[in-house]
Amino acid sequence: MSVKIVPISDKASKKKFIKFPINLYKDCPYYVPSLVLDELGTLDSEKNPAFDFCEQQLFLAYRDNKIVGRIAAIINHRSNEIWNQKHARFGFVDFIDDNEVVDALFGTAEEWARKKGMNAIQGPMGFTDLDHEGLLVFGYDRISTMATTYSYPYYKDQIERMGYEKDVDWHEFYIPVPEAVPERHQRIANIIANKYGLKLLKFKNLKQITPYVDKLFNLLNEAYAPLYGFVPLTQKQIDYYVKMYVPLLRWDIVSLIIKEDTDELVAFGIGMPSLSLALQKSGGKLFPTGWYHLLKALKFKSNKVIDLLLIGIAPEYQGKGVNAMIFNDFIPSAHKSGFHFAESNPELEQNNKVSALWDGFNAEHHKTRRAFMKKI
Repeated sequence: MSVKIVPISDKASKKKFIKFPINLYKDCPYYVPSLVLDELGTLDSEKNPAFDFCEQQLFLAYRDNKIVGRIAAIINHRSNEIWNQKHARFGFVDFIDDNEVVDALFGTAEEWARKKGMNAIQGPMGFTDLDHEGLLVFGYDRISTMATTYSYPYYKDQIERMGYEKDVDWHEFYIPVPEAVPERHQRIANIIANKYGLKLLKFKNLKQITPYVDKLFNLLNEAYAPLYGFVPLTQKQIDYYVKMYVPLLRWDIVSLIIKEDTDELVAFGIGMPSLSLALQKSGGKLFPTGWYHLLKALKFKSNKVIDLLLIGIAPEYQGKGVNAMIFNDFIPSAHKSGFHFAESNPELEQNNKVSALWDGFNAEHHKTRRAFMKKI
């Protein structure tokens, strides 16, 4: 049967778009679904502030009235302006292992991009750097995190068959949490704190951290600016992500470092209990029981894995040992809360400053993700 590609925009079709990978991976123990409500918000031009400078077109592939694939074609105009390029992105991509389906999906996305005046297409990427990005190309026997996606091995083969080539890789690490802070980190943390007049801040509630939220995201914009495809978050985006993620935080695994005499924020580390197993049990739905699994994963000590969501250090303090102050707080806090392992977010393979953070921690490089590029 021939493949039919259907452009979609209505809410009912978007739900089908979002639920397709949940069905595709229903028997896969490593796939972690996103919450359908969150994905609907991400794809909603009235709710997601990224649409102030992004445009998208969603496509579903049908064969014999059955969905067999999906893809989003995206243009981030701010990214193109900042990086002086004319690139489209593909993302939210899933498909059965079928050449005709893949040819139709990617061919349609590429044609859409060409008609918009683009000369290349890259991905998988989302609207912003806080969306899912990169295709899993190593670590197929490991469960995904909330911030990443799983993909069958045939995805890589099919995408390469379509003429896409590696543009960049991200690495992820699985790190045993030590029972105590290594002496070296304690010593460096004390030296750095005294030398630069730095102070660790801890919080017990949202009210206490609120004065530092904008400072945190402004520092993120500054620290991440040189990284692959990064686009600074606008104030509307900051407000959007604060509303989405801050209520989920566990204050014992949030660390901020300030310059004591000026209250200037110079570094931050944010962790979150792993929601992978809870999201699997939820099946992408909050109700009727999904909320309970998520609450249990966030609050109870039975959760043994922590996700390291974000670490940022002001450029002028990078390479000076400030990270030791973060670990000096994080390790005992994580151990006290019952976490045995930490999992990093994807880190660019050439970002040696970040990968060096795990030196001495017996970190295992257990996953690799890849962004592909194709001239069109």
